[in-house]
Amino acid sequence: MSAQPAGRRESASGIESATIQPIPLDQRHGTNRDMFTIWFGTNIMILSIVTGGLATTLFGQPAWSAALGIVVGNLFGAVFMALHSAQGPRLGVPQMVQTKGQFGSWGALLIVLIVVVMYLGFFISILVFGGQSLAAVIPHLSSKAGIVLLAAASFAATIWGYNLIHAYARIMTYASGAVLLLAFVWAFVVHPVPHTFFGTGEATLSGFASTVSVAAVWQIAYAPYVSDYSRYMPAKTGSRPAFWMSYWGTSIGSILPMFLGAGIGLLLPGADPIAALTEATAGISLLVVAVFSIGVAATNAMNLYCGTLCTITIVQTFLPRFTARSRERAVVATGLWTIALAVALTSGSGFVATYNNFLTLLLGSLVPWTAVNLVDFYLVRHGDYAVEDFFKRDGGRYGRVNRPAVLCYLIGVAVQIPFMIVGTAYTGPIAKALGHTDISFIAGLLVVSPLYYFTVKTVARLRTTAVRWPLGSLIQKHACRLRLWPRARLPRRAGPAPRPAAASRSLCWRAVHPRALVSARSGPPVGAAAPPPHAPPAPSRRPSRTAPGPTLYARSPDRCPDSCTGYELDTRILAVQRHLSAVRASAHPIPLNSRGLIPQVGARWSAGR
Repeated sequence: MSAQPAGRRESASGIESATIQPIPLDQRHGTNRDMFTIWFGTNIMILSIVTGGLATTLFGQPAWSAALGIVVGNLFGAVFMALHSAQGPRLGVPQMVQTKGQFGSWGALLIVLIVVVMYLGFFISILVFGGQSLAAVIPHLSSKAGIVLLAAASFAATIWGYNLIHAYARIMTYASGAVLLLAFVWAFVVHPVPHTFFGTGEATLSGFASTVSVAAVWQIAYAPYVSDYSRYMPAKTGSRPAFWMSYWGTSIGSILPMFLGAGIGLLLPGADPIAALTEATAGISLLVVAVFSIGVAATNAMNLYCGTLCTITIVQTFLPRFTARSRERAVVATGLWTIALAVALTSGSGFVATYNNFLTLLLGSLVPWTAVNLVDFYLVRHGDYAVEDFFKRDGGRYGRVNRPAVLCYLIGVAVQIPFMIVGTAYTGPIAKALGHTDISFIAGLLVVSPLYYFTVKTVARLRTTAVRWPLGSLIQKHACRLRLWPRARLPRRAGPAPRPAAASRSLCWRAVHPRALVSARSGPPVGAAAPPPHAPPAPSRRPSRTAPGPTLYARSPDRCPDSCTGYELDTRILAVQRHLSAVRASAHPIPLNSRGLIPQVGARWSAGR
């Protein structure tokens, strides 16, 4: 992609006008540093400290094993998170809108709906947890009052949108980073560390694997919305800088607070996480918990903002002419915020625990989506998408449902079930055999990634075979009956003659003789040389079995296949151009367009790139 000029950074006080629309190149702004600060600042919060404490309290690991598992899990999971982040500068649309390029306009609805429910679940859980944290350190403040305060701060950032959320994260990078460093010094230097600190716990393989799994899933959970916060980046930023800044920002921002949580779990084993943090930082506990709770509000603003964009995506799928701006985003955000706040205020601790188990299932359902999305973007299409087709009612060249992608996704969900642990409600047989270790995300990635890649390549190979050999038309015919890809509509004939029986609508490919292509239109296309006036009438559209020259199998021009990109497209165009040399000197030349291609075939293929 060529370098584009970067736009001027908008003020954080201005309300964002765009929602799910592609961001024009002249409105792009931001630097690579923004990708670091937004993921570093928003990861330093109470919830990440509690997650790190699981390594020593729940999984019983010693200090060195807990630290190693936290590092390995975060560095591994951040790879997938950062790969999604690198898609933003390239396409300029939210992550769930881009999902239509893999699953189709209707096929992506299931994924988007799961993500909306997941966002609301995170929003509710973090509100309850943050409200309880504030009530623990601020006198005369109830947990419900703390919930309302955090919800109001998150709602305000959502209404203002992208720029305020980034500014919020830049401030929290410095504030949370300084308080985190102070908490480390206060807990492990100012207060004496017991001599049994490094000898507590026993390293086990299952406990280490569980620590790695929890840290990796923490990072993968960001995948559905990470590119929402890189879509305004200038296109010249490139994928590599966006990847590395997001990678190190989220890795370091998660590893450090998890270290603090694991250490506090060793200092005060068996204690409530918030009470343990308050006791370990006695003297500055009010400052520590308050700043980290504000960080929770920043993360919740991101959850509400992306849930709003996903809801708008669902509405736009059924109403393609619907164009949502800041007012519509505010209305949708208000509705989601009201539902989440009502649930958070009326639910008890038992509901939160049950809902967290439900969120575990939702996270497991997103792992196959991650595999399909990344394989399709980086290995199949190489980032080459027609963004305008994401907003068409029929999905454009991506169709309404991409059945291979949906099939691979469902297989990935089913494969993870035996490896999954859902709280105390369910433990898969393989997870039980592994010592109650949940490695379902690894199973999903290892199965879905190669399955989707080879499925797409096999379907593309069948299409290529249909171009080269008449036998391919039979393969394509039966593939259409199996509905592996949509049927193509043949264009109407220019003239009153009836359509030959051979040109059946059940065939996606049709035999076309090079000399017969001129009769597909009533006249030459714009920019093409007209046939000489003394030329005899064009031959019949149906190819003659005795006519000289090779027979081509060409795709119907009004529908470009999903794989019309890259080397397959070039191969088809070059095949047509090679046959042009055999007929250019004949008495009936084929009119060419300005690019030197047959108008009926080449124009549509070139537009599909």
